Amino acid sequence: MQSVRIPEVTDDPSVDIALDTVAKGKQALVFVTSKRSAEKTAEDIARKLKGKQEGLARQLLTALSRPTKQCERLAKCASRGAVFHHAGLAQKQRDLIETAFREGKLGVIVCTPTLAYGVNLPSFRTIVKSVKRYESGRGLRWIPVLEYLQYAGRSGRPDFHDDHGEAVLIASSEPEAEELLERYVHGQPEEIYSKLAVEPVLRMHLLALIASGTVRSTSSILSFFERTFWAHQFKDMDKLTTVVDRTLRRLEEWGFITMASSDFVSADELEERGVRPTSLGMRVAQLYLDPLTAHQLILGLGSHRGLSAFAALQLLSSTLEMRPALRVKVKEYDLIQDALLQHHDKLLVEEPTLYDEEYDAFLASVKTALMLHEWTEEKDEPYLLETFDVRPGELKVKLQTADWLLYAMVELCKLLGFKELLAELMKIRVRLEYGVREELLPLLKLKGIGRVRSRQLFAAGFKTVGHLKAAPAGALERVLGEKLGQSVREQLEGKTPREQKPEQQASLSGY
Repeated sequence: MQSVRIPEVTDDPSVDIALDTVAKGKQALVFVTSKRSAEKTAEDIARKLKGKQEGLARQLLTALSRPTKQCERLAKCASRGAVFHHAGLAQKQRDLIETAFREGKLGVIVCTPTLAYGVNLPSFRTIVKSVKRYESGRGLRWIPVLEYLQYAGRSGRPDFHDDHGEAVLIASSEPEAEELLERYVHGQPEEIYSKLAVEPVLRMHLLALIASGTVRSTSSILSFFERTFWAHQFKDMDKLTTVVDRTLRRLEEWGFITMASSDFVSADELEERGVRPTSLGMRVAQLYLDPLTAHQLILGLGSHRGLSAFAALQLLSSTLEMRPALRVKVKEYDLIQDALLQHHDKLLVEEPTLYDEEYDAFLASVKTALMLHEWTEEKDEPYLLETFDVRPGELKVKLQTADWLLYAMVELCKLLGFKELLAELMKIRVRLEYGVREELLPLLKLKGIGRVRSRQLFAAGFKTVGHLKAAPAGALERVLGEKLGQSVREQLEGKTPREQKPEQQASLSGY
């Protein structure tokens, strides 16, 4: 590793080195460990640059229908030639940034580790601002050597005609520089471990093997796992057998498989037993659900026959698939407690005691559910960012995951005979997709009518399809504009029906 000393311009060496890179006519990626750090560092760099990328700035600012403060900060940075990039940005914004960087319109991207994988960019320098990251319950930890190598691999890309690149680690002292040299430059990458050792992954794969008919007995299950990378690393088939047996017993207990016998022989041997999936287990496997999640959803849905939107959202927010849930800050405690008081009697997940180790996770699920519920109450991205610190990109991921889980809940209810819950779950799913209150559902039948326009129609007094059909000439055009108003009239006359998903048709059929 070569020491690089840059004349100080700011109090932040990563900023100084990034500015030096731009001064050389090159581009740089600065890797940081958090979204907040990415935004602040990008702003610090942008203040020292004199780029003029107003066109790009306008595109980033208007990527959302209503710009958030994050959009404004991003556009301001971009106008000077440096930006931040993280999972909280909308996908359109991330695409614009990556394209602009490839075209040389940006000198610096300050990013979180998400940009270290699978992205080919013309970066001459990779600057790693910090090699320590905070982990909940463990404090600051060194990042893995493999992660550093991914960072370093972003610089000097042959596709962009670089004959070399530079990866920069920042040290505040000579002893720290020696530590970084030993740990990351001369150090060995960590071992790669099989994901089957992770319990949720094992549960899913074991059920999938049984559901697909790949294995039909305990001996064929063990024979399969004996040939895996997991067994090669584990080097202890006795213990592996015990893990598999425990997982099988759990799947049987949850009603996802049936076994010919339930007698356990010894810790290192499973009695030869036939194993078959139940119809419920087959559907869980087809839905790609963690069996534990499916079990939790079934218990929750079966505990009450009356279902509220908030209760359904809190139930799905308590699953592993929705993690990381939104962490509750001290200043938000009263907000969460108010939500609990309001919805406590309808919750489908039992509230743990204050001293239970799962209590913080429960509160996080309530906050996540509250955020999703506010979206269905027509709160927009700027409001959610200000109230829950949820960025547009994060919101989209949560909405997509919640939609998948709601679909799974619908499918499970069909199998279990919870017919009275189906209509409510389908309505919640449509409300979540469009971000609307229930009163607007009738208007969503029409092509071109979404969250904003349905509210405009409702406010103008057109609350049902019947109201729209009875509208006098020119009334719809005044609310929606001439082109869309005419399109709605044609749909009402049956000339251009809207194509809907089956669940939308079912959800809206009563309106």
